Amino acid sequence: SAATPAPGSRPESAATPAADCPPLLRHTLNSLQTGQTQSLCQYRGKVLVIVNTASYCGYTYQYEGLEALYRKYKDRGLVVLGFPSNDYGAQEPGTNKDIAEFCRTTYGVEFPMFEKAAATKLVSTPVYAELIATTGKTPQWNFHKYVVDRSGRRIRSFPPDVEPTQAGFVGTIETLLREKPAT
Repeated sequence: SAATPAPGSRPESAATPAADCPPLLRHTLNSLQTGQTQSLCQYRGKVLVIVNTASYCGYTYQYEGLEALYRKYKDRGLVVLGFPSNDYGAQEPGTNKDIAEFCRTTYGVEFPMFEKAAATKLVSTPVYAELIATTGKTPQWNFHKYVVDRSGRRIRSFPPDVEPTQAGFVGTIETLLREKPAT
């Protein structure tokens, strides 16, 4: 038996029992920043913004707004999760190390990001398969955003042209942050 579950797999044991974790978060992935395997269950009870990113896209500047959103609301329970993808226009060709360095030095990104899916398309990864199945919305380009409530079950989809600082987007997040976490 393997000591560390494969990225994208369901962990056999974690600090939070799988039964207490919504299906969307019952996965482990490798951190882009550290390379360490992480259970997404650690984000249970948080409001999430899940976004597919790319370093060479017309929307790449949205990193700045995403980071500002994360810094403004993280103490209230918001977490932005970035998923680099080379699926749309081949605009994320770099290695994980290149991507991490670019995000840190160019935009000061501190929100959690995960390694680029190497062998499979982003939409076929377990997390994105669940987001798509729940919303019926498949990302059509980079910087497609999903906002997930604290229960991990209610999900809204926002296309790339919706800015992270746009009033409607921020309003959705603020509404979800006011909701009490499930106990």
